[in-house]
Amino acid sequence: MVKKVLKFGGTSVGSIDRIQHVAKIIKKEHDTGSQVIVVVSAMAGKTNELVKFSKNISENFDKRELDVLLSSGEQVTCALLSGCLLELKVNAKSWLNWQIPILTDGEHTNARIVNMNVSKINSFLEKGVAIIPGFQGVSKNGDVTTIGRGGSDATAVAVAKLFKADACEIYTDVDGVFSSDPNKVPVAKKIDKISYDEMLELSSLGAKVMQSSAVQTAMMYDIPLEVRSTFTDRKGTRIFDRENIDYSKSVTGVAYSKDDAKITLIGVQDKPGVAADIFEPLNKAQINVDMVIQNISSDERTTDITFTIKREDLIKTKDILSNNKKINYKTINHNDKVAKVSIVGAGMVATPGVTYKMFRGLADEKINILAISSSEIKLSVIIEEEKTLIAVKKLHTIFDLD
Repeated sequence: MVKKVLKFGGTSVGSIDRIQHVAKIIKKEHDTGSQVIVVVSAMAGKTNELVKFSKNISENFDKRELDVLLSSGEQVTCALLSGCLLELKVNAKSWLNWQIPILTDGEHTNARIVNMNVSKINSFLEKGVAIIPGFQGVSKNGDVTTIGRGGSDATAVAVAKLFKADACEIYTDVDGVFSSDPNKVPVAKKIDKISYDEMLELSSLGAKVMQSSAVQTAMMYDIPLEVRSTFTDRKGTRIFDRENIDYSKSVTGVAYSKDDAKITLIGVQDKPGVAADIFEPLNKAQINVDMVIQNISSDERTTDITFTIKREDLIKTKDILSNNKKINYKTINHNDKVAKVSIVGAGMVATPGVTYKMFRGLADEKINILAISSSEIKLSVIIEEEKTLIAVKKLHTIFDLD
């Protein structure tokens, strides 16, 4: 018997009408004889509303209580969807994270799923559909935890792995993975199939279709994924192993993010270990550093070090650098009006001239490059935020993605 995991995002369950529509999709799948486990997000906008409630009380709202608050959104969806299925004469049951339980490790608001009890749900699947909340779990201390925004994808992939599912389908409000954001780039086209590697790069660089940690887990355990629309019957995008990489195209997609900030330490005393002294306290504060550029001065005694971080970490990062007694520098510059634009494609490895083509295209639009980062299958640049859409559309065109 086929076992499937179906995950429905916030827009898919954003109203009672939509939840009723989702229930019909699940019923259709259940009627084929498949065993179905459903993972749901909170209704669209609900998590943001709950975050706003917490901030009305305190900007430093306790993280344990925040997890309890935010996890309630998925609980509401679980109950409503299960009720819809029962109304359609489909035996269904909602399960809260602690009833399964979904076991997590790590700190509040940023935990990770490590295991879950499969026995109770496996027994129930012989009788009906199980509805599970995404984005959350319970710690070894019995506390409710959440696993980061977009974490329902990670829950779905973890469920597919632990329950040994035959398929994991991610339902959203678009037809699949596109070559760029179709809301901003109308000529973007749907990608029929894409490798884990390419999808991981796209999702980590700003593509909103899937959470990057979910793609990484799917890649590690070879779990085939399909991203498809809740609102059409069209085929979606299949995500699976390297054998499906298309090397004929140098670039598969163009991604961007507007949540970055750039910091430059000017006149840093150049000596062995200085970079470690700069970044060690940032690591301890769990601040993710992305691009790093170092320029040695002509006297070879000082250096300028530029790096990028998430914009929300800018104030904290500046405070840490200012209080770091291990490093000597002249001044700190920062720019929080920047964006990261990236091209991704497995074919870049075997295609000469991709870097030149990207830089030439940006230069033609008079776009200045502030920082550069690359890997085997991606090339990212930091530019002024106001030029983001111009850059994305230009790159989309010159790499024949329109």
